[in-house]
Amino acid sequence: MFSNPKEKLPLWLTLLIVFETLPMFIGPLIALTRPAMMGGPEAETINQAAFIYAARNFAVGIALIVAFVLKNRPMLFALILVRLITDLIDLPTLIHFGLVSNVVLVISIFVFIYYIPAVIALWYLWRTTYGTAPPSTASAAMTSDTIKK
Repeated sequence: MFSNPKEKLPLWLTLLIVFETLPMFIGPLIALTRPAMMGGPEAETINQAAFIYAARNFAVGIALIVAFVLKNRPMLFALILVRLITDLIDLPTLIHFGLVSNVVLVISIFVFIYYIPAVIALWYLWRTTYGTAPPSTASAAMTSDTIKK
């Protein structure tokens, strides 16, 4: 079923968007105030990487909020996809550079809190935005077929 792009989002998707948006602000704040938490024990000063990380996350976080407020499903889809791609790069980077102490826990967090919910949200947004013909189009087609007979 095609949904109206401005139709209210379901509660589960709203919670997912809030849950996915919070780290876009919390992570950069930690990176800018306590660099050792994000850059490993050697990271004692804030460098350009922390500012780039913060800028990227703040931008996507603000854009997610704007898309949510506007109820813009295509924009939400694109931003969740950007967030998913970013997370798919972040996890191996964190592991490769030894920035996590419990690899299994971090992989579990990424998979169950970021990857799976993002894929579910992307599937739902795609299906409800582009999936099938809107009911009004189907009704119009039936009416025109009925008239032709």
